[in-house]
Amino acid sequence: MSASLSDCPLCRDALLTAPEPGVELLLQRPRYRVVRVQDADFPAFYRVIWQAHVAEFSDLAAADRLVCMEAVTAVEQALRRQLQPTKVNLATLGNVVPHLHWHVIARFDWDTHFPAPIWATAQRGADAERLAALRQALPALDAAVLQALESVPG
Repeated sequence: MSASLSDCPLCRDALLTAPEPGVELLLQRPRYRVVRVQDADFPAFYRVIWQAHVAEFSDLAAADRLVCMEAVTAVEQALRRQLQPTKVNLATLGNVVPHLHWHVIARFDWDTHFPAPIWATAQRGADAERLAALRQALPALDAAVLQALESVPG
């Protein structure tokens, strides 16, 4: 592994036998992996991470772009079916970690930051009851995400 790749936390995580702290590995395939981020305020926060070290979506070959977006779409559709969120946010920023990964986050009009991005300043306090209910739904949500990804090649 070159020095630049060894400095990339997402490349290092791909080599680990256990997932990085703060995430739960749901699926690992040759071209991508899917994790759920363990975020207290946003429990339904997933990442689709491209396995190869590329910084931009346009770095992928056309066939790989299709696979990547099919995986992102499958996660989004599972979130919508299971949770009926107000909105699903998709983001691929890469400003901090320049390795292609998509954030797929179920958002609710009651969440701490809505309608602002999750990285902005909170708009209100947490709704503990709704967050607890959402956390209770995570096993079924993870199962739905995995089922949705069954038809996506990897």
